[in-house]
Amino acid sequence: MNRCSDTGVQSVSSKSSTARLAFALTGASMLAGVPYAAFAQDEADAQATGASTTTQPAPVPAPSTNIIRTISVAGAERLEPTTILSYIRLRVGQEYTSAGADEALKDLGATELFSNFSIRNDAGNVVITVTENPVINRIVLEGNERLDADKILPEIRLAPRQIFTRSKVRADVARIIELYKRQGRFAATVEPKMVQLPQNRVDIVFEIVEGPRSKVRQINIIGNEEFSDGDLRSEMVTKQSRFFRFFSSNTSYDPDRLAFDQQKLRQFYLTEGFADFRVVSAVAELTPDQRDFIITYVVEEGERYSFGDVEVESQLRDFDSDALQAGLVMQPGQVYNAKTVEDTVEQLTELAGRFGYAFADVQPRFNRNPDDLTMDITFILRQAPRVYVERVDVNGNTLTQDKVIRREFRLSEGDAFNSLGVQRTTARINSLGYFQENFEVTQVEGSAPDRIVLEANVEEQPTGELQFSAGFSSIEQFILAGSIRQRNFRGRGQTIGLSLNYSQFQQSAQVSFTEPYLFDRNISAGADIYRRDFNSFNFTNNDRNTTFEQSTTGGSVRVGVPLTEFMSVVGSYTLNYDEVSLDRNLFFSDLNGDGTTECDPLLAGRFLCDALGNRLSSIVGLSLNYNSLNSRLRPTRGRTISLSSEFAGLGGDVRYVRFRGRAQQFWNVANTGFIFSLSLEGGTIFPLQDRGGVGVDDVLLTDRFFLGEPQFRGFDIRGVGPRILTQRYILDATNNNVLDDAGNPTLITDRRSIRDDSIGGRNYYLGRAEIEIPLGTGARELGLRPSIFLDVGSLWGVDTPVLQDNPLGIPTIDANGNPLFLSVDNGEVTTSPLAADGVTPNTRLIRSGSAIREVFLGDTPSPRVTAGIGVNWNSPFGPFRIDFAQTIRKTEGDDDKTFTFNVGTQF
Repeated sequence: MNRCSDTGVQSVSSKSSTARLAFALTGASMLAGVPYAAFAQDEADAQATGASTTTQPAPVPAPSTNIIRTISVAGAERLEPTTILSYIRLRVGQEYTSAGADEALKDLGATELFSNFSIRNDAGNVVITVTENPVINRIVLEGNERLDADKILPEIRLAPRQIFTRSKVRADVARIIELYKRQGRFAATVEPKMVQLPQNRVDIVFEIVEGPRSKVRQINIIGNEEFSDGDLRSEMVTKQSRFFRFFSSNTSYDPDRLAFDQQKLRQFYLTEGFADFRVVSAVAELTPDQRDFIITYVVEEGERYSFGDVEVESQLRDFDSDALQAGLVMQPGQVYNAKTVEDTVEQLTELAGRFGYAFADVQPRFNRNPDDLTMDITFILRQAPRVYVERVDVNGNTLTQDKVIRREFRLSEGDAFNSLGVQRTTARINSLGYFQENFEVTQVEGSAPDRIVLEANVEEQPTGELQFSAGFSSIEQFILAGSIRQRNFRGRGQTIGLSLNYSQFQQSAQVSFTEPYLFDRNISAGADIYRRDFNSFNFTNNDRNTTFEQSTTGGSVRVGVPLTEFMSVVGSYTLNYDEVSLDRNLFFSDLNGDGTTECDPLLAGRFLCDALGNRLSSIVGLSLNYNSLNSRLRPTRGRTISLSSEFAGLGGDVRYVRFRGRAQQFWNVANTGFIFSLSLEGGTIFPLQDRGGVGVDDVLLTDRFFLGEPQFRGFDIRGVGPRILTQRYILDATNNNVLDDAGNPTLITDRRSIRDDSIGGRNYYLGRAEIEIPLGTGARELGLRPSIFLDVGSLWGVDTPVLQDNPLGIPTIDANGNPLFLSVDNGEVTTSPLAADGVTPNTRLIRSGSAIREVFLGDTPSPRVTAGIGVNWNSPFGPFRIDFAQTIRKTEGDDDKTFTFNVGTQF
């Protein structure tokens, strides 16, 4: 293995050949001058003696040996001799000189094609001898663990099948070291080596020693008096290396980040009134152990200024200077804030743009008063013409039809320019999701000063989605899902999709289609066909038990019409066929002794027996929607409001009216990155049929609202609201019951051993307050988004169901088959055909040997309150959400839950 060191760029043989050639050329020049010198001496002697030389015949010159008669090339393998000769300036017929030979050697060296080369002149026959540089067979990286090869190889110049040159090797070594420096590894070293192969080929090996990451051990600030070092460090992107910042990448040294931090310091001081602040110097010194950096800033704070006279001078005829000045947020005497000045300039420019002045120019004029430390500011709105839209251009779309983009424009040809319309157009096109991120409508000067051209320069992105996912949820347990969707079908903006989902307790399949502009009119339409199978469940001893099964087959159609830019109304029709059933082996018994089994209330509960059956639901819906969010995926500002109503009863077997409402608002708190959101939702359902029977609710169990995980954090799945707890009496094999010391039957009270069935409610409300906390660059790169939340909600409003309480297993019919009533008289439990005076009858359904007690709890609008922290993480395995919640307030019967998580992945 030969080392590609700098000292070996030009071979030794080429240097010695050049030296011998120079010596030979010098000698030849000296010998060539001898005849001329002798002739000159003879002429001088003749003049001294008075002899004349003019009568002597001139001698005939001998043929010169320095005229180039032939030029040949020796040693060439891949290159043609004519190609090599084209690199030099020596030509046949020219005189061969040492200067010309030197120039030819330099020209050959400049090509970097040869490892050795020389020139020899043999009586006018010039021979150029070359040894070609080898061809690179492959590039090998060794020792790179922190930086993948696919990140290094595109950055270097050498590549397989290229000609090897030492200058490229040196440049590539420097580039690799620079890449490691940008990773914070300033101790990285790179040693290039060359492996000779047959046929003049070589392998280039870069042996890399990455070294440790260079951290910022300390940040020192000198010259600060008004603010502490900690206050200033908090403004910087670079952070000191500490054990609790193991997720952050900002603790490594980066020269670019050092320059950015100086700007951050200046911005901070300018917002605090220090208009003369400057960073005198910023020095980063490597520690003696070559591992870490110590950064030292020297600053001059200067004096703190306040706002003096703040005025607006408008040269636009549509704006009154006094009115604009009255609307300014800054007032004389307030601490000077450069950010406020910038925001004011943007607001005035935006205001002018809304009135058609696309090229409005707002210039702040500053007048510093060092005597009283005030800053006078005059905002000048310079004269500009009112602008009209000359045309709208759409460029770059190859699949998407022009009309799909143009119909999102809020401005048309001939309209007065409006910056708000441009912003809304940008937001609407971005919301399509067909094009590049951060798309913006470009404004170009038109054919006249009062004309403007709006351009949509789009870059299309794939809009087809094929997704398979698997995961685990604390609600659904193992989940499998697959979907295929095309969001820009045939380039028309249509959406078509197919989805399949499977879990232990829920399976579904759905086909959907949406046309956002029906018949090229601003009317949206869509249709869905689906099949959903749901297995409800309860818990006993932390075991999840399937109760009823609900299968829904149906479809829906919808039509939406916009009312305003942000508001729309959507009408829908849904037709569902529901089948609700119970496992006959678990929940059915021969109650009458005639061999016919039917739903046993003691095993399933009366409320479940009442829900069994098949039914057809015909539902007409209408909703009013408002949406001004700046992003559908991760909004940071704006609001949504949705009001909907559903009427079931246009045919079918079910009749009710359901109302729902939801509102949500997002704020970016003072542009600090903290995203605060508030949301409130609620609903109610009114039955339009009388199902009859004591304790039978007129709203079916499957049509009611349920509340709990995941929408109400801090509670278990369906853990809030009306529920029935089924407690069993402790029985003895001898007397069929166990009495306590007072002679009363003993109940099982351990909540884990009590059957818990949520039966839903007619009314609910749920409010959430949440603030998302911004983290450093390292955490953002990992996709971590922590938040603090407070949830408040409730579910209530069902008829009190028929309950069972039979501690002694007393028969419910007499010998003649007449029903008996369980009565309590002075604490004694008896049965009688009718209720006697002074006896409290109990008409609840009981059966011989039941020995159970059902308790109805949770039916109250009293608010339940939880608070906690949560983290969203875009993990390598897929989206992950974890929540820790503490129940602050709950009602008897509610099932709370401290920890929940959900994770999935694509494959």
